[in-house]
Amino acid sequence: MPDHDDTTRPEADAPDALPSFSDQMRAAVANTGLGKVAPGEAPSGHALVAAIGGVRGLVESVLPGLAFLVVYAITKEVVPSVLIPVAIGVVFVVLRLLQRQSLVMSLAGILGVAISAGLALITGRAESNFIPGIVINAVWLVGLLVTLVIRQPLIGLVVGFLLPPNEDGTPQDWRRDPAKRRVLTVATWLWVGLFAIRLLIEVPLYLTAQVELLAGIKLITGVPLYAALLWVTWLLVRTVFKREGDATRV
Repeated sequence: MPDHDDTTRPEADAPDALPSFSDQMRAAVANTGLGKVAPGEAPSGHALVAAIGGVRGLVESVLPGLAFLVVYAITKEVVPSVLIPVAIGVVFVVLRLLQRQSLVMSLAGILGVAISAGLALITGRAESNFIPGIVINAVWLVGLLVTLVIRQPLIGLVVGFLLPPNEDGTPQDWRRDPAKRRVLTVATWLWVGLFAIRLLIEVPLYLTAQVELLAGIKLITGVPLYAALLWVTWLLVRTVFKREGDATRV
């Protein structure tokens, strides 16, 4: 009979290790639009559509705003203009629920639409529907600028989470490569430009209560401009993060 008990070993009944904070962050980043664009991956239309949520995600993003624009242009009434987009959002949630699909995008979308509608109903002003979007753009702009000031460009941080580790298991450090740092800094500045452009256009329209023009501009500078900049970012990142074997291709 052995003189030791295997159950005393720490590894005997040890539970599965919990994911580390970095693993959780990597998973969160991978679920974003940029996260679906692997560094070094050749961009394609199909992959770009997937990165912005697929065709269904695209419809869910655009249709509520389009409904607001159409209804307000016809009725000039606040109540139907903000409640119809909410109803559309509820339909999307119910459809995903019935089909047992992920509700994350739909719930996030309807939450934003509901908050916007609530502000418009409380104030009685249709332009209040755009306050949350303006605030979100301002927060992103400030956040991106902060990462640039501290020399940790946000696009670099995102890419850093997506890069596979080195052969020895250590994370790849793009900060030590001047070319990579430069490209990721430029890419971050491009996103600064996106949010700055939105604010420069939307804030004056909001202050002058040009609701229909504001709704139209928001649609144009929303998903289409986001997708275009995502594509450009993808191309920039790929110039310095090529997959193995790319260098041998002609």
